[in-house]
Amino acid sequence: LPVSTLIATIVVFSIMKKNNEITALKSGGIDILQLARPLLILGVFISTGLFLFSETIVPITSSKSYEIWRVKVRQKDPGRYFGRDQIWYKAQGAIYWIKRFDPKRGIMKRPCFYFFDDSFRLRQRIEAQQAVWKGNKWQAINGIIIKRTEEGYVSEIFQTMDLDIPERPEAFVQEELKPEELSYWQLKGFIQRIRAEGYDPTKYLVDLHIKIAFPFIVVIMILIGLPLTLKIQKGGAAVSVSAGIALAFLYLLVLGTCRALGFAGIFPPLLAAWLANGLFFFMGIYFLLRVPR
Repeated sequence: LPVSTLIATIVVFSIMKKNNEITALKSGGIDILQLARPLLILGVFISTGLFLFSETIVPITSSKSYEIWRVKVRQKDPGRYFGRDQIWYKAQGAIYWIKRFDPKRGIMKRPCFYFFDDSFRLRQRIEAQQAVWKGNKWQAINGIIIKRTEEGYVSEIFQTMDLDIPERPEAFVQEELKPEELSYWQLKGFIQRIRAEGYDPTKYLVDLHIKIAFPFIVVIMILIGLPLTLKIQKGGAAVSVSAGIALAFLYLLVLGTCRALGFAGIFPPLLAAWLANGLFFFMGIYFLLRVPR
């Protein structure tokens, strides 16, 4: 959509320039800034629509496309692919180890739950053959519970026991989802959860800010496309379109580089997401101010 907007801007104004309509507008007292204003307002509306589209349609279609790639193309069994082995999960005041997790059926195989006090001393351990998600809670089956008391540790065997843990089955598969499979608010919630668990959310923060920053490229492409068309005197629309596409790919290259630097922790997440927009925004302003009135 951003590239399409850029090409549309270049083609429209190339035709207007060829037919001397730009000259006529200038003769009527309309300068380049007045000419750009309605286009920029339109760009803001398109950017808003692009953001809403990326929040509603893109997560669903991305998730479906990844599923097709995993299951249909790579011929992976859905149950086996989405299951996870040897999971270490850090919760609030606890650590879980799960030998095998089946998210479709909500079953943990050979789980072990370690609960700690404020001094990080083990106060309780629960081991079970399996734990099953039933009625919005986990139920451990055929296991042993070991508790710390004033006299030492005591153990008790159980057949079934409800586990007092807040995590739902989604918590143990969420990390497999890609940022494009999540909306802004879903990704923000995921970041809050992994941060509370003590993990580094830097790369997810970068993608979170990019979800806001990227739609504004539509406005920036309009800001660049209009003066670019008016400044190029030879070659017509073909040269202008080629130059515009080259700038669009340059933007994607800069954005990708900044994203990688953000992932590496060299750039702060906010800077990594918005630097490309800032550079090209000021480039567009510079081009616009250089166009003869």
